[in-house]
Amino acid sequence: MAGSDRPAKMGDLIREVIAKRIEKGLRDPRMGFVTITDVRVTGDLQHASVFYTVYGTDEERADTAAALKSATGMLRTEVGRNITTRLTPSLEFIPDGIPENAAAIDSLLREARERDSAAAALASSAMYAGDEDPYVKPREIAEDDADEQL
Repeated sequence: MAGSDRPAKMGDLIREVIAKRIEKGLRDPRMGFVTITDVRVTGDLQHASVFYTVYGTDEERADTAAALKSATGMLRTEVGRNITTRLTPSLEFIPDGIPENAAAIDSLLREARERDSAAAALASSAMYAGDEDPYVKPREIAEDDADEQL
């Protein structure tokens, strides 16, 4: 489809506009250190979901979410001035789960490393249940056949 790239391009443009406006400042003391990670725009360009992360504590995240919610109208106006569509999309700010996902992945990797080291420790002291090589080798068969023929 020819028009399928347009929402992605519009999302990138909206992300840049919002990031620049936040960088200039919103005059809200509740605003923390915010990073706009992604913007997804619907196919009809009517709604934009803005994903963001906040560096800081849970309280700072909650304060920043409230500040962004109160600044949504002003940010939508800023987006409307800088894009070339007939209608300005509505904005929805969604906290991105990247830090939580990264912490979960780190804990899973740590657990996998511990299990690997435990398995390696068990393997280093392991012994074979039977012969070290239980398979019959071709030359041993030839020797056994020669012994039987005599």
